Amino acid sequence: MKYQGPLAIALLASLGCLASSSPSPPVKNLPPKAQKAQPAETRSAEARPAETSLGAPADFAVEEATIAQIHRAMEAGRLTARQLVELYLARIEAYDKQGPAINSLITLNPRALQRADELDAAYRRSGFVGPLHGIPMIVKDNYDTADLPTTAGSLSLTGSLPPDDAFQVRRIRQAGAIVLAKSNMAEFAFSPYHTVGSALPGHTLNPYALNRVPAGSSGGTGAAVAASFGTVGLGTDTGNSIRGPSSHNALVGIRSTLGLTSRDGIAPLYLDRDIGGPMARTVEDAARILEVIAGTDPADPWTASGDLHKATSYTQFLAPKGLQGARIGVLRQVSNKETADPEVLERFNEALEALRGAGAEVLDPVVIPEQDEIPSGERWCPRFKADFEDYLASLGPTVPVKNLKEILASGDFHPLVQGNLEYFEGISEGPDTHPECIRARANQEKLRAGVRRVLAAHRLDAFVFPTWGNPPRLIGDLNTPHNDNSQDLSPHTGFPALTVPMGYVRGDLPVGLQMLGDAWSEPTLIRLAYAFEQATRHRKAPSTVPPLGNE
Repeated sequence: MKYQGPLAIALLASLGCLASSSPSPPVKNLPPKAQKAQPAETRSAEARPAETSLGAPADFAVEEATIAQIHRAMEAGRLTARQLVELYLARIEAYDKQGPAINSLITLNPRALQRADELDAAYRRSGFVGPLHGIPMIVKDNYDTADLPTTAGSLSLTGSLPPDDAFQVRRIRQAGAIVLAKSNMAEFAFSPYHTVGSALPGHTLNPYALNRVPAGSSGGTGAAVAASFGTVGLGTDTGNSIRGPSSHNALVGIRSTLGLTSRDGIAPLYLDRDIGGPMARTVEDAARILEVIAGTDPADPWTASGDLHKATSYTQFLAPKGLQGARIGVLRQVSNKETADPEVLERFNEALEALRGAGAEVLDPVVIPEQDEIPSGERWCPRFKADFEDYLASLGPTVPVKNLKEILASGDFHPLVQGNLEYFEGISEGPDTHPECIRARANQEKLRAGVRRVLAAHRLDAFVFPTWGNPPRLIGDLNTPHNDNSQDLSPHTGFPALTVPMGYVRGDLPVGLQMLGDAWSEPTLIRLAYAFEQATRHRKAPSTVPPLGNE
């Protein structure tokens, strides 16, 4: 799939980045109900190749394990890729469809153990094949995978096998990662509030509180990574959906500069706002994933300058004292909305004190006038129909539907998305000519200029605010305030933002601190977030999915 057109060129120019550039296996779906959690060695042969397992190592704790810890264990001879996959599979079997029934995964990769064996053999020959060698990853089910169906959370796309991997999926596999599972999502990525669709029955639960949502639309990736069903994951973010689920699940999530990472092979929502990126339990692991997936992709011309702006290494910015001398602007106009939760604001004020304590100069408040002047409803271009139908046309003969009209006629979707599908089906104008799109582009330029003006005037490294101004909602609650602050600035400027754990409210409900900077400032944001993470150490594992006996 190729993303082209004058809108891409205009955006690249306005960011200051324009440059010249030049038969599948059967799929094993998770069973609706497992019998009893078993060690990996005793699971059915259907989930295992013929080679005999060595068994999981008794001295390796997979819960909360980082990429670096895993690789050190492999180098020490204490862990193989096969053993690691088996540890994660045991946790999935015990906790995803039974026990707490997090319900985060749509499809398990039946070749995961086979791929692990291949990587173990490669390691014995010549060492790690790449920076993600043997790392089991959770991939949101709107990323194309040539060997697994890609449903975008919808029953209407059941059985759709894309002709090739999405660019980011191809990159992580080349780096040695194992696509362990495809995760649940809000159907078609429509909702930031909850993770429910028709491809998998039922809601995905927040592992910190089983009656709460993990946010949307990448809630499946967020819940699975938080529960240690995989080491790290990939999500997508149009307005919120990397940062929101990361905040709700005490994770780190990075929405990069538009143009740094390719969207090729990702089922779109609004292409001019869509980003795919890392979700991880630590800043370091998120940076490691970004290193692999960032860069120019000829199939996505919006990334024409990606290689020019990509850091050689993002992990080089993991400085424990990285906040010393930093200048941070506090956006009270975002954080202190009328319905913001007082306890979230308490955590935010504590986070500001932690930033000061780590050596940052905190300017409280700073104001972006355009944030208040531009109505939120005038920042979006309703382009889903055009973008999604272009995506469907790229999928080849296995796709069961060709357009929104056929999806509506099929009835194979969750009732919650019917209104959205009908609305978008009724749009006849494309993004080049639709009046709302024209207005949104003008407001985008205005907002981008305003953000840069304030950054320059105060010599700021970043802005900060709570990622969500209210705690995770109860499942089924769509009425109480949410204060999804992620929608405000980053999507409509194309500028990068990340979220890092900020603490907990109501006992164990996670909340996140969001940092936002100018285009291509990922190194600065990673430096600031890592120093904050090391100074506060807020991340803790959810109690609903404790270590198993074989961990």
